Amino acid sequence: MAAFLIFFLFISTFCLATTTAQQNHPNISLGSSLTPTGNSSTWLSRSGLFAFGFYKQGNGYVVGIFLAGIPQRTLVWIANRDSPNFSSNVSLVLSGDDGRLVLRQTGKRDLPIANPSESISSASMLDSGNFVLYNSKRMVIWQSFDHPTNTLLPGQKLVANQDLISSASETDDSKGIFRLVMQGDGNLVQYPTGIPRVQDAYWTSGTSGSGPNITLNIEDDGHLFLINSSVNIIVNLTIGGYPSDKIINLMKIDVDGIFRLYSIHLDRGNQSIRWESTNNKCDPKGLCGLNGFCTVNDTEVYCKCLPGFDFVDQGNWRSGCERNFTAESCKTKGSDKFAIRHEHYTVWDRDSYDEFDTKTEEDCANACLQDCNCEVAFFKDQRCEKQKLPLRFGKRSTDSNVALVKVGILGSTDSNIALPKSSNKEVRKDILVSGILFFVFGILILSTAVIFVYRNQIWGYTKIPPNIYVKFVEDVAPRTFTFLELEQATNEFKEELGRGAFGTVYKGILPNSQKVVAVKRLERVLATEGEKEFQNEIIVIGKTHHRNLVRLLGYCLDGNRRLLVYEYMSNGSLADILFKQESHPCWDERIRIACDIARGILYLHEECETQIIHCDIKPQNILMDDNRCAKISDFGLSKLLNHDQTRTYTAVRGTRGYVAPEWHRKLPVTVKADVYSFGIVLLEIICCRKSVDWSTSEDQAILEEWAYDCYEAGEIHKLVGDEEVVDMRKLERMIKIAIWCIQDEPTLRPSMKKVLLMLEGTVEIPIPPSPTSFLSAV
Repeated sequence: MAAFLIFFLFISTFCLATTTAQQNHPNISLGSSLTPTGNSSTWLSRSGLFAFGFYKQGNGYVVGIFLAGIPQRTLVWIANRDSPNFSSNVSLVLSGDDGRLVLRQTGKRDLPIANPSESISSASMLDSGNFVLYNSKRMVIWQSFDHPTNTLLPGQKLVANQDLISSASETDDSKGIFRLVMQGDGNLVQYPTGIPRVQDAYWTSGTSGSGPNITLNIEDDGHLFLINSSVNIIVNLTIGGYPSDKIINLMKIDVDGIFRLYSIHLDRGNQSIRWESTNNKCDPKGLCGLNGFCTVNDTEVYCKCLPGFDFVDQGNWRSGCERNFTAESCKTKGSDKFAIRHEHYTVWDRDSYDEFDTKTEEDCANACLQDCNCEVAFFKDQRCEKQKLPLRFGKRSTDSNVALVKVGILGSTDSNIALPKSSNKEVRKDILVSGILFFVFGILILSTAVIFVYRNQIWGYTKIPPNIYVKFVEDVAPRTFTFLELEQATNEFKEELGRGAFGTVYKGILPNSQKVVAVKRLERVLATEGEKEFQNEIIVIGKTHHRNLVRLLGYCLDGNRRLLVYEYMSNGSLADILFKQESHPCWDERIRIACDIARGILYLHEECETQIIHCDIKPQNILMDDNRCAKISDFGLSKLLNHDQTRTYTAVRGTRGYVAPEWHRKLPVTVKADVYSFGIVLLEIICCRKSVDWSTSEDQAILEEWAYDCYEAGEIHKLVGDEEVVDMRKLERMIKIAIWCIQDEPTLRPSMKKVLLMLEGTVEIPIPPSPTSFLSAV
């Protein structure tokens, strides 16, 4: 009954608001017209904030709705997206002859801009950004809010089986290559354009099975959520609460395939990103076109071609790639015309026609060379897969997969080429016959598999029971748990994973999803805080998402019992693999781990909404996932800073050996305290030993002192020992970075952004001074 009353009030309020809007906004009468140039190019809303009409873009004009009352115009709705640009010799007419809204072009038929079911009598551009058409009874017969293109404004919704489609580019608002679909099964999903396939989704709200008539909604304060027909919120994508005075919060699917919540300041015209569906710009599938793969350098994304390929359009690296050699048919005998080039650490959409086990990468490459149908092979975990071109949805990854690409051998001087083992041009007849039979058999098996996969996956969503959580969504606010739920999930807190400064961590399995989680039972921390303060901290943690941060899934607040639920890290902590002789990472993996940690700290310092100083960076607080990707934990429990606060004075926090000197000197503590801790951890990663180890000789016991002594004496090889072969230039670079990070004077330490650039080798590293030179000068 209560739900019905809420729904009734909601509908009543909406109808009243609509009626008021119709009465208060200027009327556009029949016979009115617009032209791209001159003083009559738009119809404005009453406040002048929104305009409907012609929008200058490139060498032509677009018909649409845009924010006109700000210095930097923003297009929010586009008409005729299949061919949106028009020349200046057109006019937009609300025809009095037949009651239609059309675009008139000389020598061409009228182009309808809207297709209501009956004749138009008048129109209005509302202050909400909604352009409406009325019949003779002043009833709305068409409105732009019902036909969203790539943007949602407050009060607008995306209903079941509707989608938003990105623009082709920043200067072309025709339909692009990404779409956000509000599916009929209740799931909000992002796909590349085309026929949606379950396996092609690259983001989902995880709400499949939540019922029909689910809609995506946005409110004035940036609250973005999914709601059902009973006005019950299914999931919050953002919690809202963003300023709305002289600010418009809107949602848009961008050219890069990520949909974001923006706040646009009406006085200055500038905009800021409040939330985005993913912070990995390579997640959208198809960003780089066919045979190209996406990679990220710092925060910039760019595309690369497979070896032996060049961009189709050199001025547009998203156009995809094509061979830079002539491919010969299977009628051409001899594998010595081709070679294999290797592309490591990439993942692609798989569509193999042949798979088999093989021990080495070289065997897989040779198999592709001997098979004229093979154009690329993938090798991973002693498994070889042959595939034909084109390749789709490529991106750089930490995955150990190797792409073995067949290229023309003539003129190639690349050292990364695997030549065929044998130059014998004659193929034995029995091998040829066997190969043909094997190929035919493979085609039959592949066809059967395709049919089977298609029949099972096309109905994948409808077979999911409504009461099962499909997955946890990274960008959804943390969910609440009862203490009883977590007690059952952890089998009464039976399996302890570890103890830390904030409490004890237990392994658990959530009953609904069977997802393995880590449950932290807080003991000393936050004990004096009230419920509101605790929930405020949870909100901050829930908004903090990065691939190098351990993700918070939920929390429990039950009296003085406070627990946090995190994603489970199967490979333990960095300390587990760093300080055990049998599990030491190789040199390249150490560099990758250091970069992972740097990216996570950089996000906390500069990129998340609320700046965070971690205060306790150490190997025990750096966890490793299934792929040994490093993720920082316990960041949400450290000191939080507001946007206008850059330093804090507080009691000493952190762990002995990693604490920055300013903690002990009553100096202001800034983000540079984390830089110091990172420098100590970096030395530990380099040397695979603890920062303080009294089991060694006295001159080696304190790692940072020994490291600088070795660097100054030109004996850095002592830090890694003789049993390991490392690149001495890279080792020196890493040591120099660490020494800069552990400078006693905080202002001498680089920012984490500079640290990451130095780790990636993109900036020069000056010779560092002695870390304690500041103390000597005091």
